[in-house]
Amino acid sequence: MPELDFRIEGAEAVPYAAVPTIAFKLRVSNLPPQQTIHTVVLRAQIQIESTRRHYSSEEQARLVDLFGDPDRWSLTLKTMLWTHAIVVLPGFMGNSLVDLPVPCTFDFNVAATKYFHALQGGELPLVFLFSGTVFYQDESGTMQVAPISWEKEAKFRLPVRTWHDLIESYYPNSAWLSVRKDVFDRLYQYKVRCGIPTWEQTLERVLDSVEETAKP
Repeated sequence: MPELDFRIEGAEAVPYAAVPTIAFKLRVSNLPPQQTIHTVVLRAQIQIESTRRHYSSEEQARLVDLFGDPDRWSLTLKTMLWTHAIVVLPGFMGNSLVDLPVPCTFDFNVAATKYFHALQGGELPLVFLFSGTVFYQDESGTMQVAPISWEKEAKFRLPVRTWHDLIESYYPNSAWLSVRKDVFDRLYQYKVRCGIPTWEQTLERVLDSVEETAKP
């Protein structure tokens, strides 16, 4: 029966993908190495080990929306689920290096986006939890099927710059914000009624109005 092990050897942005995507370089090794692996259907749950890095004072201020005030982080700062990914490995013997593509959303309603955006440098501590199915050939040449142990995992520290550069290349000097339909309708009516040409100018006028009202 195969004994698969997993290691992340690197990560890079995928150019010209349909959506912003990071390709993690995944090394899959098997024991015994002479055994023929026909196919591996591999699933990965990717978690952010947010407790395993230091945060600057600026980053702490930007993370209040997620974790609250820093003096409560001993209770609120926990490992977060980022996303799930799947890849099908072709046949190999010994080991194989494949890309594990992970799409990256820029939706600020998603906790992972808020977390990534708040970080200014350093690395993102990630853990990949693997599961799936391996199709292999036994000693008699018969095709066999076996599950991948839930205990299989790999850790990787993704440079924060990789995520920021990826998002900037797809959405230069931009950000995406999802709002309820009724809120959008009110904002759109305000934009049309006031004859404001762009959404940026619309939001700036609303913000300026609120700030002016808030002045003592």
